[in-house]
Amino acid sequence: MTTGSAWRRLGGRPVWQHLAALVVVPLLATSAVATTTVADRVAELHATGEAVELMRAGAELDELRRAVDGELLPTLTRSATRDPSSFDIGAFGEERGPLNRQAEKEVRSTREATDLVLSAVPATSAASVTARLTQVKLATARSAADQGTASTAALADRYLELSEWLSEVEDRLLARTTAAGLSEDSALAVSDVVVVAGLTQHASRALPTTFTARVLSGDEQVRVRRRAEYAIGAYESMITGVPPLSGARQRVAWYEATSSPQARQLTEALHRESLVPGSLSGPELLRLRNASGARDRDLSALLGEAVDAAEAAIEAERREAARRVSTTVVLCLLVLAGALAAALAQGRWLSRSLRRLADAASRVGEGQLVDVPRGGPREVRTAAATLAGAAAGLQQVREQADALARGDLAGAVRDEPAPGPLGEVVHTSVQQLVRAVQQREQLQGELAHQAAHDALTGLPNRAAAVRLLQSALHRSARRGAAVGLLFIDLDGFKAVNDTSGHAAGDEVLRAVAARLREVVRAGDVVGRLGGDEFVVVAEDVGDVGGLVDLGQRIIDAVRRPVPLPPGAGPGTARVGASVGVAVSRDGGTGDDAGDVLLAEADTAVYRAKARGRGRVEVFDDDLRAELAARSDLEDALRAGLARGELSLHYQPVVAVADGRLLGYEALARWDRPGVGRVPPDVFVAAAEASSLVCDLGRWVLREATAQLARWRADRPASWGAAEPTVAVNVSGRHLVDPRLLDDVDAALAASGLPPSALVLEITETVLVDGPLALEHLRALRARGVEVSIDDFGTGWTSIGQLSTTPADTLKVDRSFTASDDPGCRDLVALVVHAAHTFGLRVVAEGVEEPEQLVWLRSLGCDAAQGYLFSRPLPAAEVAALPAPGALHAGDRHASTAG
Repeated sequence: MTTGSAWRRLGGRPVWQHLAALVVVPLLATSAVATTTVADRVAELHATGEAVELMRAGAELDELRRAVDGELLPTLTRSATRDPSSFDIGAFGEERGPLNRQAEKEVRSTREATDLVLSAVPATSAASVTARLTQVKLATARSAADQGTASTAALADRYLELSEWLSEVEDRLLARTTAAGLSEDSALAVSDVVVVAGLTQHASRALPTTFTARVLSGDEQVRVRRRAEYAIGAYESMITGVPPLSGARQRVAWYEATSSPQARQLTEALHRESLVPGSLSGPELLRLRNASGARDRDLSALLGEAVDAAEAAIEAERREAARRVSTTVVLCLLVLAGALAAALAQGRWLSRSLRRLADAASRVGEGQLVDVPRGGPREVRTAAATLAGAAAGLQQVREQADALARGDLAGAVRDEPAPGPLGEVVHTSVQQLVRAVQQREQLQGELAHQAAHDALTGLPNRAAAVRLLQSALHRSARRGAAVGLLFIDLDGFKAVNDTSGHAAGDEVLRAVAARLREVVRAGDVVGRLGGDEFVVVAEDVGDVGGLVDLGQRIIDAVRRPVPLPPGAGPGTARVGASVGVAVSRDGGTGDDAGDVLLAEADTAVYRAKARGRGRVEVFDDDLRAELAARSDLEDALRAGLARGELSLHYQPVVAVADGRLLGYEALARWDRPGVGRVPPDVFVAAAEASSLVCDLGRWVLREATAQLARWRADRPASWGAAEPTVAVNVSGRHLVDPRLLDDVDAALAASGLPPSALVLEITETVLVDGPLALEHLRALRARGVEVSIDDFGTGWTSIGQLSTTPADTLKVDRSFTASDDPGCRDLVALVVHAAHTFGLRVVAEGVEEPEQLVWLRSLGCDAAQGYLFSRPLPAAEVAALPAPGALHAGDRHASTAG
């Protein structure tokens, strides 16, 4: 008998008719209306809240942009007045000195103001990321400005590009605000904010760009002048006519801000300068700062009023949207309450018949076969008729459920289903459930793999690699073993990306990952930290030598050419690798042990790159002790320099032809309290690792020139003889310091010596340090200071470059002077001949034997210094040397012994 015929025989109304009429239809209608309406209202609330956040973020960025613009003027003024070679000197005239001092004060005050604005940006603001990026960019620009490593034009570009970038971000935020689906009133108020923000951008940028164009020269001046003319023109265009604002109060404030005496004065002056460039001098432009500041403060207040008005409009819109949501929810609840009341009445009738059926079902569930009463709706009576037939399949269903509960998926699926429709449904459901569980387990495995692995290379990502490293540390600590970590940083990968594209770069990363898997030991873990950085975690490390060998194998594997697929660039790409090695020690397994080991390996790879790339460096106790000792030495040297612990020794330089005393080389010496004499190559190297070498160089300049001045006064040269000179070594870092020329001028001025009395010695390597080094050397020679290239022959200077090298003297390194090798002797002869050809003098270092002096005299060498004449002596002992005139080898100072 079919189900339909059983229903007709039993009679009664179907239960779905009762439920559909009283519950289902109202619930469906109410749910549809409620869902649609509430969704619309919530969308409105979200739109208004987002609009307020974006607008506030835009206002925060506008304030930050104005602060950055405020730093530009004093920063450029200080740079321009400090470095006359980088600006139009006519822009300042005689006011350069006072302007420089004033600029120093204003740099500090404007930076403090900018830092306050940065710190005021909340971390939750939409502008927080931009603020952090601005902080990083500002730090770079300030550092370049303070250290003088960037020209005035470069500083101007950095600040102007930062200001324009902030304007672009601000415009994008405000554009998103206008597109947030606001009401007409709110949209108009937000539009006012956008217009006023645009006006403030052009206004605050007009004076700084005009000043920048005035102080620069050449192509930089033309380029910046275009920016200034655009800002001035855009500002004047906006303030012409009726203010394009919707609020009357804002229009009045607009007019007052743009028409005040200060604003008119500023507008007229900048307009005149844009029409006739150079009509205003640099100081005259700087005196417009007060007018610009007053005008910008008025515009800032106008922007604040516009933001407040927009927030008020949006807040009113938000309250209205919230009211509509509340009303909609109340109405929906009332409809649902009515439907539920009707359902309860109908449910009471249904419950009586269902209760009887439930009692029978309970007994059947207990294994009792009983007569099932048949009453109530048709479905209830049909259920009672089929309940007895269903009892037979309950046992099988229970067995399947028990199998599922135990996780026995194979046992849960039977070949034959339970009898009846219920058996078929249960059988199908169990099959679907088993498949769903299996698919879920498979998906969970795939998701877990994706979360822990790099999508490009398939290697464990940074988080997974750190976890694996931490686990390896715990395992090794229990076994008493060590864990090694290799940090691999690719060399030249950026060039591949830049020249061949990112597709080629991706192919290189995949190839490197595959080669790393091939090279490492079984059980080692290879991971990608991101970018072009990889790590290898090696457990049970026997010695560091094995890790170094592994690192070298990695370098050899990585440097092989990588074939590129068609369309990904040229046929092949090449990269290299630098490897840093760190080994766990003391069984450390703390929460940060993995991070510490990773940082040590990173430090080692940094040293590998610093020493030439393509090599393996180990972070061991020597490196740790070296770093600690270097830091301690640097601190002690800084303190010793301040306490006067350093002194100068002087070694004479004599003429090879007749033994005349030509001058002295000043050499720094340090007797460290509690330690004793510190070798110069040790403490000078520590100083060169930081800016301390510049302080040391200034001190040597002052002391050496002052001492030579005293000697000249005490022991004047005989009539017709040349006065002795003093040579001072200048480090590469000091040579590119913007203050070098001032340091030399100050030392000469304090001592009263002529520039020709000072010789500055530099090494060959500084000649390739950049254009600033060559520029300083040319400026020093133009002043009359002599330049000598020290240790010539040990660096990379070509003899063919001597004609263009800004130097007066070459000093041949002692390794060539003292060598008996015929090749070295021929090289010295070549250097002497080439130097004389190009008009340079030659000084031979390290002359210790009379035979060497005879040989140098035969070559025509100009001068020499060394123990044959005198070792470096304190100033008091130099006084015992012969007076300027002659210092023959046979007249060496008695203290040269030892």
